[in-house]
Amino acid sequence: MPPAGELQHQSPSKDKQSNDAQSAEAAAAIAAAAADAEAAGLWTQIKAEARRDAEAEPALASYLYSTILSHSSLERSISFHLGNKLCSSTLLSTLLYDLFLNTFTSDPSLRNATVADLRAARVRDPACISFSHCLLNYKGFLAIQAHRISHKLWTQTRKPLALALHSRISEVFAVDIHPAAKIGKGILLDHATGVVIGETAVIGNNVSILHHVTLGGTGKACGDRHPKIGDGCLIGAGATILGNVKIGAGAKVGAGSVVLIDIPPRATAVGNPARLVGGKEKPTIHDEECPGETMDHTSFISEWSDYII
Repeated sequence: MPPAGELQHQSPSKDKQSNDAQSAEAAAAIAAAAADAEAAGLWTQIKAEARRDAEAEPALASYLYSTILSHSSLERSISFHLGNKLCSSTLLSTLLYDLFLNTFTSDPSLRNATVADLRAARVRDPACISFSHCLLNYKGFLAIQAHRISHKLWTQTRKPLALALHSRISEVFAVDIHPAAKIGKGILLDHATGVVIGETAVIGNNVSILHHVTLGGTGKACGDRHPKIGDGCLIGAGATILGNVKIGAGAKVGAGSVVLIDIPPRATAVGNPARLVGGKEKPTIHDEECPGETMDHTSFISEWSDYII
């Protein structure tokens, strides 16, 4: 048995570790409860919107009942809707529904990301008239949610199923995201048609990407070969970003730009080949911390540069 003095010396350290663990558990429980409350509140609003639309347009009543009003949760609704969107004669909707719902249920972070994506579309896109409109009709939103499932399957080494799902997502939504690509939450794929995101691409939180954007490789090289997009970035329509390059947090890439090297945080690159606004040595750093949320595509125009990157 250790001397009493040694016990007294060790006890405070053990007590601190125990208190820290309890504090961490309490914080996690509070965060989980807040996320549950947010999802429940949003789901209540979505159902209210669906009831309103069903009353205003009886032709949609059956559709809204089957996709939203008959379900008890956001996870069940999105699983049902995606299952029907992505099914085929050999890939049954019931199989997909079970797959999606089991995956959502096993990982609450997927539902939290779905909630953040819904809010992103509703806040950033003036054409989005309601959360239910986004849930049912925004193919960029739906493609992202389906990708989250395929990515989860990929990490579980269920690669054949992940790739089969990836193929269906590409066929149905015209959005090609490799199952291995890592994507944060609060993502807006605006219009979405023609978006291509490669295998080793990484996209942070609160990023907005418009249609016909490519995050691709530069050739046949293997390994880590696709772009890394920082938090809060805004990628304009038709932009092409190639190679294992870093787009710094809060950066903007203008429409139609071709980017082959890193862009500093909160800088703007425009053109083909892309140019840093303000020049190479002192690129202009804009005040916006999160252009992906403000959706400002044109403020750079007054500060043009001839420096080619």
